[in-house]
Amino acid sequence: MGTIAIVNIGQLVTGNIEQPLSTADTIIIQEGKFVKIGSAGLVAAYLPEQVIDAGGMTVTPGLIDSHVHPVLGDYTPRQKTEGYLDSAVHGGVTTFISAGEPHLPGRPKDPAGTKALAILAHKAFANLRSSGLKVHAGAVILEKGLLESDFAEMAKAGVWLVGEVGLGSIKKPEEARVMVDWAKKFGMKIAMHTGGTSIPGSSTVTADDVIAVDPTVVSHVNGGPTAIAPAEVDKLIDQTNLILEIVQCGNPKIADLVVRRLAEKKLLSRVIIGNDAPSGSGIIPLGILRTISQIAALSGIPAQEAIAMATGNTARTFGLNTGLIAEGKEADLVIMDAPLGSVGATALAAINAGDLPGIALVMVDGAVKVTKSRNTPPATRSYCLK
Repeated sequence: MGTIAIVNIGQLVTGNIEQPLSTADTIIIQEGKFVKIGSAGLVAAYLPEQVIDAGGMTVTPGLIDSHVHPVLGDYTPRQKTEGYLDSAVHGGVTTFISAGEPHLPGRPKDPAGTKALAILAHKAFANLRSSGLKVHAGAVILEKGLLESDFAEMAKAGVWLVGEVGLGSIKKPEEARVMVDWAKKFGMKIAMHTGGTSIPGSSTVTADDVIAVDPTVVSHVNGGPTAIAPAEVDKLIDQTNLILEIVQCGNPKIADLVVRRLAEKKLLSRVIIGNDAPSGSGIIPLGILRTISQIAALSGIPAQEAIAMATGNTARTFGLNTGLIAEGKEADLVIMDAPLGSVGATALAAINAGDLPGIALVMVDGAVKVTKSRNTPPATRSYCLK
C-alpha cells in the first residue's frame, strides 16, 4: 500500500477528548497507519502516490460502536436483517465491539458450547472484513459450570471479551465476580448489563450489583432499554471510576443526566457510545451519529468532544490501536460535512445544531471503503481524489 495524503482539511477532530481539535490540515498515511499529521508542506516531503483533497470538510476518526450483538456473518436473526453491519459503515462506524452473541438460534448454554461459540465468533469475525469493518466478536456469556481453565483456553484462542454479565445463567454478583476475576486474569474486558431486563433470561441489575462485580464497562447506563434511576446513576458516577456506556437504544433523559453530571466533574473521558443493536428497538445504521448529535445538541457538549466519546474514549477503554488521528494509529477515518440545507456551515456546527452530518468518505486501515454514504444526507462540499 502506497503513501496517501489527505489535504485541505477544514477541521480535524483528533478523537482525544482532552485535545479534541487540531490545527493540522494534512495527514500522511503509509501501510495502513497515520505516519504524520501537520501542514501542506508534508506533501512535498512524502511524495504520496494518492492525494485526497478534503475540500475544506471535517475529518474525524472512524467511529466505534461499543455495543453490538452479532451472531455469525453480517446477518441478525433478531431483526431478520442482512448487511446491517455494512450499513453502519455508511454511518461512519469502522469498528464494532460485541457485548455478546445471545441471539444465536439455539445458543448453547453448557460450558463446552459456550466456549465453542465464543471462539468461533471471535475467529469468524476476524476474517469478515466485507466493507473493511472491524468486528471484535466472541464475547463469552457467563454460564454456570465455566471454570478458570475454560477462560485460559478461550484466551489462548484469542477471546478477549466477556459479554454483558447478566445475559447468561450467572445472575448473582457474588457468582459473577469469581468469573470476572478469572477473565481479568487473562486480560479480558468485561461488559455488564445495567438496568431493567432487555430479553427473556436477562435480569435487572442495580448500581450495587455493578459495584460488586467491577466490570470494565457499565453497559447501557441509560438503559437497554429501561434505565436505572437517577440516584443509581449518581452512585456509579460518585462511587466508582467505571466507564459508563450510553446507547442509542436507551433512555435519552438518563443519557443527558450522565453527560451533564460528568461534564460538571470534568470526567467526560468516562463516557463511551454504543448502539445496543440489533435489539427490540431495531437496527439504526446512523445510531452512533444520532447519539453524538443528541449529546451535542441537547446536552451542550461540543460536537468534537461527543465524537471523542465514540472514538478515542472507546479505543482507550478496550485497548484498541484506533479511534485517534495520531501518529502510529490505524488509519480509520471519516470525511464529513454539513448536510445540504443545514443551519450549520461545517459538520461540527451541524451536529451542534442537532443535524446529522453528510458522510462523504470512509477509510479503514488506509483504504477507502465508502466514497459516498448511502444513509446520510449528502455533504454540502465534495472531495477530490488525485
